[in-house]
Amino acid sequence: MEKIAFLGLGRMGLPMARRLASGGYPLTVWNRTPGRVPEPVEGMVEAADPAAAVRGAGVVVTMLADPAALAAVARQIVAELAPGTVWVDMSSVGPVAVAEVRAQLPEGVGLVDAPVLGSVGPAGTGGLTVLVGGGPEDVERVRPVLERLGRVVDCGGPGAGAALKLVAIGAIVGGVAVVAEALALAGSLGLPEELAEGVLAAGPLGGLVARARAVDADFPVRLAAKDLALAGGGPVLGAVRERLLAHPELAEQDLARWVDAVRAGG
Repeated sequence: MEKIAFLGLGRMGLPMARRLASGGYPLTVWNRTPGRVPEPVEGMVEAADPAAAVRGAGVVVTMLADPAALAAVARQIVAELAPGTVWVDMSSVGPVAVAEVRAQLPEGVGLVDAPVLGSVGPAGTGGLTVLVGGGPEDVERVRPVLERLGRVVDCGGPGAGAALKLVAIGAIVGGVAVVAEALALAGSLGLPEELAEGVLAAGPLGGLVARARAVDADFPVRLAAKDLALAGGGPVLGAVRERLLAHPELAEQDLARWVDAVRAGG
């Protein structure tokens, strides 16, 4: 198996990197804050900087927080990417940021956008949904790596995976906000919480009710707001983003905590 460089060991990146290492892939990893690998993992070596991590790698994977972080890493690694390398960006940054990185790549270096749907638990077990966009040859080259992480959904050409991630996350976060305000409405009308939640859960909003009440997910409010800002969209998603930002004290908490605040009248 060829060497993989994995850049970004945050909430999602670390279990994903471990998943690849446990599958036999030799990994060189890097994180902006060093020491993110708390204990030795066979086949995983931590590099001092992004440029050192990608030297000699046939596949480069990035899992970064936002477009600014992706651009900063690109400035450090582009000159080190050899022809034949495929860069897989799994960050949620939108198609514009992906296109900006693609425009900087040397001749012979490919880029696949492959953001994911799923949380920390599935990231470590191969249960993610991977939304893939890119040229057919580049996608096929990295498909075994992506299939180690989850179910691959082929979305189309360059940027299509990044675009579909914004569509999906807009629907999910917007739907969770609707559930939160519906439960708040039920409370204001004097209805028992269990009654309202049970009726919603039994109907077409069942999946969103489950997400709104999930205690095992890890999707911080600040990242949900960031994704909605990237998506743009109409007045509904814009209003949801503003509603998310109204609780800055919950920025690092999962959406379920935000739902609790809305239900309580916040």
